[in-house]
Amino acid sequence: MAKNTVKTMRKLVDEGGKLTMVTSYDYTMASLVEEAGVNMILVGDSLGMTMMGYEDTLPVTMDDMVHHTRCVTRATHDTFVVGDMPFMSYQASVKEAVHNAGRLMKEGRAQAIKLEGGVDIFPQVKAIVDSGIPVMGHIGMTPSPRTCLAASRSRASPWTRPSASWRTP
Repeated sequence: MAKNTVKTMRKLVDEGGKLTMVTSYDYTMASLVEEAGVNMILVGDSLGMTMMGYEDTLPVTMDDMVHHTRCVTRATHDTFVVGDMPFMSYQASVKEAVHNAGRLMKEGRAQAIKLEGGVDIFPQVKAIVDSGIPVMGHIGMTPSPRTCLAASRSRASPWTRPSASWRTP
């Protein structure tokens, strides 16, 4: 399998191909996903519930995400790894968003970061992209704030094209 990059995946989609993405949180699972030839792995903050035993994703920290992202990237060579930004790791300020996104890239060795939100986080997304970090947006239901707001919110219509969620430098 050839190395998956933003460029190669865009080309695949432009030519009518389909992308595959699986969530993984550790070296062993990431090795199996790599062997299966999946295009992308998301290291999601859902690891708080599936790997750490939390009731929801709120207690997940940047340190947790960096640790698990690095476990996954050590197992992959061709699979594109996206590190999830946990709740309140980017909402408070643009500076904090860029710093934390940089940690997932530098320490976690992710190839892109994922965050949830809409126009309210545009300044953070722009600053992260301007820093040279690819961003994958989470459109549709946003589970992290759901816990805080006691209601799920949809951030996009069902007609939003998923490819529109990529922002690259």
